[in-house]
Amino acid sequence: MGLPQLDDLSSQDPYFAVEFDTSFNPSLGDINGNHVGVDVNSIVSLAAVDVLSKGFDLKRGKKITAWIEYGDSAKLVQIWLSYSSSKPPTPLLVAQIDLSRQFKEYMHVGFSASNGLGSSMHLVDHWQFKTFTTYNNPMDSVELGYCSMCFPEDSSNTSSQIYGTHKRGFKIGNMALLFGSLVVSVVIIIVVPVLCFVAVRKERSGGRRSKREQTRVEMTNVPTRWSLAEIKLATMGFHRNRIVGEGASAVVYRGSVPSGGAVAVKRFDQSNRKAFTHNPFTTEFAAMAGCLKHKNLVQLQGWCCEGSELVLVYEFLANGSLDRLLHRNTDSSTFLSWSLRLKVVLGVASALTFLHEECQRQIIHRDVKSCNIMLDDEFNAKLGDFGLAEVYEHNCGSREATIPAGTIGYLAPEYVYCGIPTVKTDVYSFGVVVLEVATGKRPVDDDKTVLVDWVWDLWAQKKLLEAADSRLSGRFIVSEMERVLVVGLYCVHPNHEKRPTVKEAARILRGEAPLPVLPSTRPTVRIKSNLCKYSEDILNIGRDNSPNGDDAGWLTPKSHFSKV
Repeated sequence: MGLPQLDDLSSQDPYFAVEFDTSFNPSLGDINGNHVGVDVNSIVSLAAVDVLSKGFDLKRGKKITAWIEYGDSAKLVQIWLSYSSSKPPTPLLVAQIDLSRQFKEYMHVGFSASNGLGSSMHLVDHWQFKTFTTYNNPMDSVELGYCSMCFPEDSSNTSSQIYGTHKRGFKIGNMALLFGSLVVSVVIIIVVPVLCFVAVRKERSGGRRSKREQTRVEMTNVPTRWSLAEIKLATMGFHRNRIVGEGASAVVYRGSVPSGGAVAVKRFDQSNRKAFTHNPFTTEFAAMAGCLKHKNLVQLQGWCCEGSELVLVYEFLANGSLDRLLHRNTDSSTFLSWSLRLKVVLGVASALTFLHEECQRQIIHRDVKSCNIMLDDEFNAKLGDFGLAEVYEHNCGSREATIPAGTIGYLAPEYVYCGIPTVKTDVYSFGVVVLEVATGKRPVDDDKTVLVDWVWDLWAQKKLLEAADSRLSGRFIVSEMERVLVVGLYCVHPNHEKRPTVKEAARILRGEAPLPVLPSTRPTVRIKSNLCKYSEDILNIGRDNSPNGDDAGWLTPKSHFSKV
C-alpha cells in the first residue's frame, strides 16, 4: 500500500491513514474485500466497516465522495461516503482514537495506492484539506459540500486545477476526496509528519492560552461567508446600475450593507470558464483568504459560494481605479496631481514588496496594471485582483512554465516566451505602471504606440522629460519627474537580470539610492522560448474572449523583443 512495514517504522515517523480496500488479506485482519479502515502506524486497521452493508461498492467503478474528519477534543475519527456531492447526515465509520501523538507541527498530507494482486486504476478528481485550532470550525454553520462551479466535472484541465490548488494551499473546508475507478484495490488517505505542508497545532499541557482566546485570534483570519440572499440584497439583485467595473472573468458591483457602508461585490462569470486555464475564483480566494493584511492591498471582507454563484466581497474604495482617474476622468476635481501620483507609485511599490519579500510565502501577482490599483478617499493606492496570482516558497529553486497570463502591454518579454513567472515579471509590470503614471499614456495607445518603446526612444534622443504628462502643465519638480521616468525604464529593462527588485526601485523613487546608469539606447535581448511548439496556440488564447477583436488579453507587443 506504499506504507512502511512494521519493522521500518520509527517513533519519528508515525502516520495516520484511511484505507479504501478491495483486496482481501486475512493476514492483515481485513474483514472482507470491500471495506474502509482506519490505520495508525500499521497496515492492520484499528477500525473498519463493510461498505457493502452500507450500500456502497468500491469495485463498482462509480465516483465516490469521501469526507474524513478528526476532532481533537472528542478524539473521534469520522468518515462519510456518498455517491453524490452532498454529505450524508450520519457517518459511515466512527472510531474513538487519540491521534495527538501522530499529529506534529509540520506534516505531509497525501495519497498512497497499490494494486495488490489485481489490476486497477485510481483517480482522485479533487481534494481539499483544512485544519482548525479552535473548538468550533468557523465553517460548521454552513454546508460547503461540492461546488460544481469551483470544481467542474467536465473540465479538461482537472489535473492542473488540482495541482494548482495544492501548490497554493487553498483551504476551504474539510478534506473531501472523490474516487472514480474501474476497480479500486487500495486507496489510502495518509498523513505523514515529514515536512511543512500543513500545520496542525496540538495543545500543550503547560502555559497554553485559553481556547476562547485562540478563537478570537484565529477567527480574525477567516473572511465572513455571505449568503446569496445577502449579496442580492446589497446589489439590488445584481442590478446593472450597480456595476462599477467589468473584467474578463468577473463583474464588480457596488453594494450597500445595512450598516450604511458600501462594499465592492465581485461576481465571477461562469459562462466562459473553459476559456481560462485556471479557476479565477479559487485562485483569488486562495491568495486573499491567506490574511493578506497590508495597507496597500484591497481587503477581502467576505465570500459566497452558493448554487452557481461565486462571489468575493471587498472593501469599497470611493476613488475607483487608477486607470479611470488617469485615462477616463472627466472630473477636474479629482485630477491626479504630481504629488498624488508619487504617492500612488510608492503605495504600489509597498504592496509588491510585501508580496515578494515579506509574506510567509512569495506571491507573484502576475496582473499588475492600473485598473487593478484602487484608490481610497485619501488616494492611497491598494493593489487588488489576485485572480492570476501564483504562490511559492521563498526558497523555491525551480518553477514550472505555464501559459502566460496577464494584460497587453504589461507583460515582461521573457515571461511571454518562457512562461515562468518571477518577481522580475512583476517588476516589469510595475515599471509600465510607473511610466503610465508619469506620462498619462496607456501602455498601448489607440494608435498602437507602445508606451515602453516610446519612452525608450525619448531617452535615446535625450528628451526624456518630454514624456511628462502634458496635463500636468509643468506642475512638478523636474528632478522627481526625471527620477520616476528613469526608474520606470530601469524596471522595464528587456534583460530581467538587469531589473531591480521593487524594494530597490522604491528606494530610488524616495531619493534614498542613486539613479541607475541606463544604456544610451534600448537594449535588444534575444530570448529562447520554452513554449515554442505551443506558440500558435498561445497566440490564439485570449483573442476570442477579448473586449475587441485585436486585443489579446495577455499579449505583450512583439516590438518589445525578438525570439530565437
